[in-house]
Amino acid sequence: MTKFAIEPPKPVTIPVSGSNAVFPVRRVYCIGRNYAAHAIEMGHDPNREPPFFFQKNANNLDPSGTFPYPANSSDVHHEAEMLVALKSGGTDIPIDRALDHVFGYGLSLDMTRRDLQGEAKKMGRPWEIGKAFERSAPCGAIHPVSSVGHPDHGKITLRVNGEPRQEGDLNQMIWKVPEMISYLSEYFELAAGDIILSGTPSGVGPVSRGDEMEVSVEGLGQLQVIVA
Repeated sequence: MTKFAIEPPKPVTIPVSGSNAVFPVRRVYCIGRNYAAHAIEMGHDPNREPPFFFQKNANNLDPSGTFPYPANSSDVHHEAEMLVALKSGGTDIPIDRALDHVFGYGLSLDMTRRDLQGEAKKMGRPWEIGKAFERSAPCGAIHPVSSVGHPDHGKITLRVNGEPRQEGDLNQMIWKVPEMISYLSEYFELAAGDIILSGTPSGVGPVSRGDEMEVSVEGLGQLQVIVA
């Protein structure tokens, strides 16, 4: 019997819609600038260049409905995203088989300490300080493919205190879900429990303590998060 030197951390899980089961999280991959309008607003060419990914930590995912405003930042931005949850994986997955590995879809936010991310970019340093901080990925329940299919179009929006901030359509993603899975599998061995955050439309901006954020994706419902 294995004896742990310290108490092992609790597994990170996300609720599954319509079930008392939970989805165990292994890794979190996030694609950058996957909507053309967002690439433009961030000062980049929207043409289809090779995708790039960064990672958040599994325990950054938080289904509690509360986002604590983080320390050492005065410019924290919202980024509404569709979440993709994998039930299996592998390497060199063909695009036409990629969706076979998807368990379901959900809603998430990639909260970003934009000021700290900007400083890291200027100095040529990694982004983790701006992206992978505690509870930086509020999320909702995962909807199984058996219930929602594979959403490839439909409006994605974010409101703050009832006012529209972000709006786009899933069909505007530069790299579609099968392509993201296939590309990632060329560089990483994907596995059950992996999460992919599929990018955000234009309109990202700051939040303040007390704000109420609402993410909506057609067919996947709403996610409401309060900035504490």
